[in-house]
Amino acid sequence: MNASIGNRERKSSMGRISIKHKLIRSLGEVALVLPFLVAGLWFAVTQPLWQSDKITVSSSISPERLQAHVRKLSAELPPRTFPDNLDASAAYIREQWAAFGKVQDLPFAVDGETYHNLSITFGSETPTRIVIGAHYDAYDELPGADDNASGIAGLLELARLLSQVPLTQQVELVAFTLEEPPYFRTANMGSAVHAKKLLENGDKVELMIALEMIGYYDDTPHSQDFPLPLMEYAYSNRGNFIAVVGNLSSMGIVRDTKASMRRVMAMPVYSINAPWLIPGIDFSDHLNFWQQGFPALMITDTAFYRNHAYHHREDTWERLDYTKMAEVVTGVFAVILDRASAVKP
Repeated sequence: MNASIGNRERKSSMGRISIKHKLIRSLGEVALVLPFLVAGLWFAVTQPLWQSDKITVSSSISPERLQAHVRKLSAELPPRTFPDNLDASAAYIREQWAAFGKVQDLPFAVDGETYHNLSITFGSETPTRIVIGAHYDAYDELPGADDNASGIAGLLELARLLSQVPLTQQVELVAFTLEEPPYFRTANMGSAVHAKKLLENGDKVELMIALEMIGYYDDTPHSQDFPLPLMEYAYSNRGNFIAVVGNLSSMGIVRDTKASMRRVMAMPVYSINAPWLIPGIDFSDHLNFWQQGFPALMITDTAFYRNHAYHHREDTWERLDYTKMAEVVTGVFAVILDRASAVKP
């Protein structure tokens, strides 16, 4: 009996040793594979590009013009919230665009009030189009200089640039209304109305870009926040870059957009492809184009992850960097030329 017990104990001990060895071997295999998994995830999310030769785009974008537009929208016109006030901003956008082509007024009704998206199109009518959009409303009677007079200023300058080049594809610029709460994530967003209409009309969108806050930059260390702490090691903790943001279905267009922008910009251009679970990934008008099945992305200074005046009274025109804004608009112009013009940057 004692011998039998001893045999069982030896077998049990050998079994434990075998399990321990298997566990150690498995942990070793994980340790070997983990760096490659992390590297693969980093590559998929950030899509790093090899440095390409910089080129010059003759875009003649004036920082002074951008500043004038932002100042007009955020400081001189009434707060961009109530219908009458929004009409005043729409009138300014319409007036600026009218110098470069026919402006379409796209009214729609919400709760008995009429609101207006505005659109201007360049190039010949083609089976597919590129849509560049920005919202002109602001949150809670606040100045909204970066959010989002900066994006509208970019649209106004893009109209001037596009009027000067031959295009092989239709390019539509759209000024959306009702992006801000209480309309955000509802069917009443101006961009939701527009994207739905495009789908109903059978229009095909090759690419939609939302310009969402493109004017605030800070070169101070640790001026840039992130939704996840470890992201600081994949990007930069200085808020001196522009971001190209897409979902997991947008990897191709995000990579191409970043490549076009980097070729003409000295400023760092970073990108991220991530699911909607990451806060901020879908916080603008591109969301509604995703919902209709259109390829879309956002170009942004990262909003509240950098600009702590987001949705505060301190979001004023004096705090923005118009030279860097001009560089971003140049980058967006290069994206359009690469996709829709025989004239390449």
